[in-house]
Amino acid sequence: MPGKLKARIVAGRHLPVMDRASDLTDAFVEVKFGNTTFKTDVCPKSLNPQWNSEWFKFEVDDEDLQDEPLQVTVLDHDTYSANDAIGKVYIDIDPLLCSEAASVISGWFPIYDTIHGIRGEINVLVKVELFNDLNRFRQSSCGVKFFCTTSIPRCYRAAMVHGFVEELVVNEDPEYQWIDRIRTPRASNEARQRLISLMSGELQRKIGLKVLEMGGNAVVGYLQCFDLEGESGLVVRAIGTACTLDKLSSGTPASNACNSPSKDGKEPVFGEDLLSSSGPPTPFRALPTSSSSPPPFSPSKPCSRQSSSSDTDLSLTPKTGKNTCDTAVFFYLQEFPFFTLTSFPPGFLVHVGGVVSARSVKLLDRIHNPDEPETRDAWWEEIRQEIKSHAKALGCHAVVGYSESTSICEEVCILSASGTAAILNPRYMLQLGLEADGRWCVLFSRFEEPSPPSCGFCHIPYDELNMPFPAQLTYCYHCRRQKVPDVLFTTIDLPPEAAVTGKGCLIQARLCRLKKKAQGEVNATAISNLLPFMEYELHTQLMNKLKLRSMNALFGLHIQISVGENMLLGLASATGVYLTALPAPGGIQIAGKTPGDLSNEQHILTIQKRINDTIAKNKELYQINPPELTEEVVGSPIPDPRQRSRLFRSHSESSDEVSELDLSHGKKDAFVLEIDDTDAVEDIHSLLTDAPTPTGFYSCNTEVMPGIYNWTSGVQMFTSVRVLRLSNANLTNQGLNKIFTDLCENLLKSFYFKLRSMIPCCLCRLNFTVAVPEEELIQVAVTAVAMTFDKDQTQEKPAEKAITKGCSETEDQLQFPLELCADASSANNQPSSKISGSLQPFSSLDRSSPLPEGRSRSLRSNRSFAGGSVTVVKMTPLSFLPGTRIIKYLGIINMFFIRETSSLREEGGVSGFLHSFIAEVFAMVRAHVAALGGNAVVSYSMKECVFMENPNKNQAQCLINVSGDAVICVRETDQEPIPSMTNIGQTCTSGTDGAT
Repeated sequence: MPGKLKARIVAGRHLPVMDRASDLTDAFVEVKFGNTTFKTDVCPKSLNPQWNSEWFKFEVDDEDLQDEPLQVTVLDHDTYSANDAIGKVYIDIDPLLCSEAASVISGWFPIYDTIHGIRGEINVLVKVELFNDLNRFRQSSCGVKFFCTTSIPRCYRAAMVHGFVEELVVNEDPEYQWIDRIRTPRASNEARQRLISLMSGELQRKIGLKVLEMGGNAVVGYLQCFDLEGESGLVVRAIGTACTLDKLSSGTPASNACNSPSKDGKEPVFGEDLLSSSGPPTPFRALPTSSSSPPPFSPSKPCSRQSSSSDTDLSLTPKTGKNTCDTAVFFYLQEFPFFTLTSFPPGFLVHVGGVVSARSVKLLDRIHNPDEPETRDAWWEEIRQEIKSHAKALGCHAVVGYSESTSICEEVCILSASGTAAILNPRYMLQLGLEADGRWCVLFSRFEEPSPPSCGFCHIPYDELNMPFPAQLTYCYHCRRQKVPDVLFTTIDLPPEAAVTGKGCLIQARLCRLKKKAQGEVNATAISNLLPFMEYELHTQLMNKLKLRSMNALFGLHIQISVGENMLLGLASATGVYLTALPAPGGIQIAGKTPGDLSNEQHILTIQKRINDTIAKNKELYQINPPELTEEVVGSPIPDPRQRSRLFRSHSESSDEVSELDLSHGKKDAFVLEIDDTDAVEDIHSLLTDAPTPTGFYSCNTEVMPGIYNWTSGVQMFTSVRVLRLSNANLTNQGLNKIFTDLCENLLKSFYFKLRSMIPCCLCRLNFTVAVPEEELIQVAVTAVAMTFDKDQTQEKPAEKAITKGCSETEDQLQFPLELCADASSANNQPSSKISGSLQPFSSLDRSSPLPEGRSRSLRSNRSFAGGSVTVVKMTPLSFLPGTRIIKYLGIINMFFIRETSSLREEGGVSGFLHSFIAEVFAMVRAHVAALGGNAVVSYSMKECVFMENPNKNQAQCLINVSGDAVICVRETDQEPIPSMTNIGQTCTSGTDGAT
């Protein structure tokens, strides 16, 4: 499909001084797309030039529009020497290529330089004209929409969900090319930024082609990542869920379509075609219930590289004991489905088996042809096949909440994948594709009778008499008909129909393990040997902390393993809840091996009392009132204590030592911790050192906090990056664990302190990312959003509540310093640097203080700079903004930035450097969204943050990749977008993210 791209350069402002003699600049602009370049006239001696150029026209193919960004370069004209570069702007054209897209990109873009940062702004207009092309062999995927959100986008309904799509592209990293030895750091960084932008566009186009072949028009849960493999190359990979989405009509009531979540959580995001007159809405088009006729559409060709020969094993039909085959639902089944979605409508999940994960250690220098993707494709295929086998062992036929990640150090790469094994409702199921032999497949759904929606997903999908792992089963506390496990781990958000008692909380497990420095296969073997024990210990900590909080289920589980030269870091984050369908958790019992030692017995009693007191406090804090255990609901007797797996037991213990454990005291269903070695002491330390959250605060890593439904419009996003340098070379595993734990705990404490004016509030979508960028550095990055709610749990409109709540507040509370802060801290006399960013009050739309909305708007809308004002763009990691409706999605924002400095100390050290860089990233994201006509970014995430430092040379470099969905949102009671007014120039150059 040929097209025409038109660009016009209007003006610039706040340019830097390039001519020291006149303190002015002779600026001109180069506009480049592909191999074609246009130039504007030189505007002499001005820091605010007015070019008002003609329209520059580029005639290109549509695949080039998807692959290439529009490159705008601002330069200073020199008569007798080479022109000096001021900075560049990369404009992604893809948001203009959809039928529902904006017609023009117009706005002020920050001029970015990889050495100096933002150096002024430039006003650019961009238009695209596409011509219809019905060529079936075309290489473009124009019209396919991409969404970062992991649920069906608001304002859309899913007519069909086709399944999993994946792709990766490989190229040589400019940082490791021979020419990099002779070119400047600026040229090297810009070459890397441009290459990644090109690879990102190519990857998105190829993913779109696969979706079109499957018959879809959108990718939901789009996850794109960069792998910096050093000399082996640079890899850009992406996964997502292919869908066919239909736009909801504008007349759909706000309460049913695009509003923020409510207690019932029901939204018509899926189709209404049912197999019968009753049952849940179906997002997948159902097939006829007769195998004699094919479905009323032509199957598309399989577009995934995955082999389907082993994926159609029908032996994975769920076995649920006495169930009989009443119903036969026919499916067109090609492969084991993966879904990157984490949120589903009520009734979509029939049963959840639990978390399935796989990891693999690879050597990058063993790749025969680094420039080709085949080897890496084979690696990821192995991982996915292992995930499938784990899910089948649990009696499940699908994996939901699926994600992939890597950790690279030198030539070693750890590939990780995880998801939740599940059985999907047959009314929803449809898998497109052809079998190798072209036959139709029939999958029987064997259910004696449908389970209640509030507890059905908790029922075990596997056979009770042939369980894949030892577990204690009981009858469901709701329906009393099916068996449920004692605990449930998942990677998805809490289903909206789930019955929960009390509130949830963030649960984290942290672990550090030292390893010897090694190279090649020896290093890979050492890491492979450590990984199983690290995962075991992380799960042990999660289980124990879950019991300590009197909870029985984890949602949103995310486990990271990061590799460094001399250590491995593990961080597991999840949201704990109490599901009323599951049995009440047992306590934690302490036992010792030397009962004759009075001092030791006293120590054990002290620890036991602390644990019991903590459990009692947590029950009160999270308002957990579990039902009493009755004999009639117990489905199986408690196993013999000697046969039960002990979570606190060290992996170094032998089976002979088990008999020495004294289990004669306490409850028989309690977890037992035997204090016999340093590992047990470490377990106790991790169990008791987590500081309780201050009164009025709650935290979770899911989109919304379970048990809280009455959100107000007070929303505030923040990002924090903390880098800690280890100075002690003689650290032990225990000492390193304490440092890492204190680092994470101090980050959370700093959030509670800075957000204290928002009480009561909840920190949602807490996303921790850990890395070991260098031998002595530990880096932790956090992105989250603070949301306020009504403490009295009354369902009251946000506007009415603001009026009644904010009458007595003072103006000083609005000015509470929630800005970016850079400070220094220490852990065990080891210096660290921290940057906390994006603590932003949402003017007009969201409040960061208890002031009424009207007053907050009036105070913040009067700010202006040079007499100009534009729309402020709100940013949130959630898929919604409370109190608003999303009326249009404008496309995804996927941006990659590099910042380098050779004057680290002069810029304020690590804190000052990261502080300014993250603030500039926010400013550039907001500018691109505003240019599309949007006023918010939802599902925002910072996927990559790689920091490297050379303190001896006073140098540092940081790479950041951010993404999100650009949207237009309105208040729930309005029909027009909300005009929040402030100045983009202040946002770009200030140290605050939207709050100066």
